[in-house]
Amino acid sequence: MNESGRPQDLPLSNPRADRVRDVAKLAGRPARLKRGQFLAEGPQAVREALKLHQQRLAAGAPGVVTEVFASESCLDRFPEFEELAEGTNARLATDEVLAAMADTVNPQGIVAVCRFVDVALADVLDAGPRLIAVLCQVRDPGNAGTVLRAADSAGADAVIFTASSVDIYNPKAVRSTAGSLFHLPVVLAADPAELAAACKARGIGVLAADGYGQLDLDVLQDENARRRLTGAGPGSDYDLAAPTAWFFGNEAQGLSEAELELADHRVAVPVYGAAESLNLGTAATVCLYASARSQRRPAPLAQDHNG
Repeated sequence: MNESGRPQDLPLSNPRADRVRDVAKLAGRPARLKRGQFLAEGPQAVREALKLHQQRLAAGAPGVVTEVFASESCLDRFPEFEELAEGTNARLATDEVLAAMADTVNPQGIVAVCRFVDVALADVLDAGPRLIAVLCQVRDPGNAGTVLRAADSAGADAVIFTASSVDIYNPKAVRSTAGSLFHLPVVLAADPAELAAACKARGIGVLAADGYGQLDLDVLQDENARRRLTGAGPGSDYDLAAPTAWFFGNEAQGLSEAELELADHRVAVPVYGAAESLNLGTAATVCLYASARSQRRPAPLAQDHNG
């Protein structure tokens, strides 16, 4: 670093340099799997990656970010990156080099090389989660990233991808998470049957989001509100305040019959208009927020009826 805190070397300027090509290869799955690394592109994703990097270093754990490449103009707009990138291999790069490295047509001035951040399923379940999003054979990287971001926004404890789902380290998926990939634990290649059994053994209910489900999400929320106000027992319907793993299915086919059979209940999000159904991202957001609201809203204080 120079006196301003910026990388002291001359900017990388040759888009055909070996190092530039090496970084660009991480846009492809074979290189990612071989090296255990992926790309975070743009200020939001890189900022969140660097925050996690510094948190882990402060806790004595290995960092997340190995390299950062940024343009002068990006550092002018976002001076906080100079401090956040402390301890990483940070280099200045020209816009042409960043364009050659990045997967996007119009890169946003900064790219980071990150280590994989996924964790083991046991680590998630042993931590006593209350809300989990499970993506079953979700193939579209944009949808996967959107659901992960929704889960983060709803305060979920983890997002789990089953086998045959999209690679969450796909550059489009990483961009779609808007940095949420670095906020909550992510599990990859889980077996749905093993996952459902492990959840039930730990008292975590399994709900399947299914347009033809017997339970209506609105009814469940009304019942949960009634229980909260009256102190009544759970009744015959599912208590949304309980620890829950929501299963969400493939964009085109939804959950398979085998996946649906793993659930304690099949729950439909009601559609009041003429649309045939909700898309995956919207349905997942509605379901996760229904659970989050029920889990986080405290019961009212008992009223004193003695005057």
